[in-house]
Amino acid sequence: MAEGLLRDRLDRLGIETRVHSAGLLGSGSPAAPEAIAALQARGIDISAHRSRRLSGPLVAGADLILGMAREHVREVVLNDPGAWSRSFTLKELVRRGEVAGPWARGQSLDDWLAKVAADRTHSEMLGASSSDDVADPIGGPHSLYEATAAELSDLVASLVALVRAGA
Repeated sequence: MAEGLLRDRLDRLGIETRVHSAGLLGSGSPAAPEAIAALQARGIDISAHRSRRLSGPLVAGADLILGMAREHVREVVLNDPGAWSRSFTLKELVRRGEVAGPWARGQSLDDWLAKVAADRTHSEMLGASSSDDVADPIGGPHSLYEATAAELSDLVASLVALVRAGA
């Protein structure tokens, strides 16, 4: 859902970028019907979406990696420690970005991410706290997908507001 929401928001603003979705499990599965319905209610069609497994080349080619949960970021960084500086949960990046300030015109993405993560430590990705995680609705009722879509929509809007000037 996050990919569809982010792509839609960026497209509507005329911001040209590539947005890809990849997960830690298998490839080729369609989006859950509840996810399709939740985004369709927002005018976004993700019915053609198929899952794909996160790979080294995807990580290496990404300027920014957003996980929905800390476990996703941990997995990325365990497989590619060099990805730490550009890997965040969506909630973490928004939270830290709101403190650090928006990506400024003329500033590189790497410089903005370094500013955002100035006091960040690897230990924050350990432990059981889920404060920076977006709950996974898989297997839950339609209402949980709706709630997750609403949360993701708000987070995506906040993220785009933070990066808009620098993009």
